[in-house]
Amino acid sequence: MSYEITYTKKGDYYIPNLTLAKNKYSDYKLSKYGRMRARYLKEYKKAEYTILLIDGKLDEHLYNTDIECKKRYDLLMKKFAEKENITEELKANNQMEWVQKMNNIKNSVEEIIFKELIFV
Repeated sequence: MSYEITYTKKGDYYIPNLTLAKNKYSDYKLSKYGRMRARYLKEYKKAEYTILLIDGKLDEHLYNTDIECKKRYDLLMKKFAEKENITEELKANNQMEWVQKMNNIKNSVEEIIFKELIFV
């Protein structure tokens, strides 16, 4: 196995042309949860971020976090809506109350997701 490193000249310096290997998660478009997790790791968990990046596992980690957050969001929204007795009938009869209750639930659910999956 032979590796050849190429260089690009920038001013007086030669900089190696390094790229990360592509994997099956590289082309996945992250939602806000995956992007938030990436930003959190980059700003507050630099060592963990660097290790994941060097090992080539960062994309997979962000993908898994993103998918898990979406599943958890859907599940919690459904459960909270049932618990608060928010129905399609309420939506048809009183849209403003329905929107208010759904926004409250959404904020609660996202707070749970942030604490359990994103900012850990």
